[in-house]
Amino acid sequence: MVPQTRYPSAMVTITPLLPHLGARVEGVDLSRPVDDATFRRIADAFEEHSVLVFHGQRLTDEEQMRFSERFGPLEATINSIGQERRLHPNLVDLSNVDPDHDEKLMGWSDRRMLYQSGNQLWHTDSSFKPVPAKASLLSGREVPPVGGETEFVSMRHAYATLPEGTRRNIDGRVTVHSILYSRSTIAKGLFDPEHERALPPVRQALVRVNPANGRTSFYIGSHAWYIEGLPYDESRRLLDDLLAHTTRSELVLQHRWTQWDLVMWDNRCVLHRGRPWDAAKHARVMRRTTLAGDGPTAEPPFATRTELWDGIVPEGVGV
Repeated sequence: MVPQTRYPSAMVTITPLLPHLGARVEGVDLSRPVDDATFRRIADAFEEHSVLVFHGQRLTDEEQMRFSERFGPLEATINSIGQERRLHPNLVDLSNVDPDHDEKLMGWSDRRMLYQSGNQLWHTDSSFKPVPAKASLLSGREVPPVGGETEFVSMRHAYATLPEGTRRNIDGRVTVHSILYSRSTIAKGLFDPEHERALPPVRQALVRVNPANGRTSFYIGSHAWYIEGLPYDESRRLLDDLLAHTTRSELVLQHRWTQWDLVMWDNRCVLHRGRPWDAAKHARVMRRTTLAGDGPTAEPPFATRTELWDGIVPEGVGV
């Protein structure tokens, strides 16, 4: 049995979910201001467990942003399909409810939902930005009765269980990330040309150390396109092998949503993915706030703009 940590003075209980990942936090109402001592305990639990689950948090958009901002500044969402700034720029609307057509449900054939299906790939939020995200907080406002779960895996645990030779091979390397690459694996033309121009590929350190606790992880996901300094095919095989090592079924933490759950995860060391549901029949309405990172992980942060998925090999990458 996983041990339970209690904080009786604040009536907060932290219960680990898996030995290597996740904890449930009880005894706090996040719709109200959180005192400093309670917040410190939650923040420490976040650094320790990487994924935190809060049940029964009936939050407004403003309350969700207020709690999120206790951890640091929020990043603005990118302008993309279905994200036409109907909400606050610090909120991401993940929903299959069409606000322009009498709240009609959008099935997976809708172009906006096809774009959202990219969230079903293992990824970390905003790794395609020059300053990648620190954390995300997702609020389940309306959840389907079946499906639509969110799954998590730890790149920190995966790094710790890598063979020593693989660790030496990836140490110090840089990976190029691109949302245009990741979405191109689903369908072409999901971004308008002006959106594409605003999303150049970026460079991210393949191995990262958390400054809060010194723990090391690698940093991959669906946006990870290729590793600099390796032949393209070799770099793709290595990225695929790291992903397979990380996402073994026995290591997956699956969250089955109930209404008004709030889940927070560490984008620096956690991959996540959404699972499908019958979008034409059941609504799934989620709101996400995303904490901005502290700075670039590699210098310079931008890679040469290339279009490998259209047959052009990136500059300096072997074939």
